[in-house]
Amino acid sequence: MTHLSASQLRRAAGIKHKIETLQKQFARLLGGTAGAAPGKRRKLSAAGRARIAAAARARWAKVKGRKSAAKPVRKVRRKMSAAARAKIAAAARARWAKAKAAGKKTL
Repeated sequence: MTHLSASQLRRAAGIKHKIETLQKQFARLLGGTAGAAPGKRRKLSAAGRARIAAAARARWAKVKGRKSAAKPVRKVRRKMSAAARAKIAAAARARWAKAKAAGKKTL
């Protein structure tokens, strides 16, 4: 293979070029990605990802023996009463007054 003449090398390059063009035409004809550049990532819509995730959850639910994968229940955020907020604010004011009286700029 290393002992090729210049004409043989030109002929080999021409054949390689023909093969590449035929592969591209073939890929275009079939609509596939046979000639796709390596490293390019396909983008997936959020809806597509959601469908895949739902299917995966359903598969795991089936494996674990559950009927359907229920959504996890969100914890209810507790609301602080106005009196409690006032008590905390008063304590903070007292803390700052004490710190300022001592000549501090930070707690």
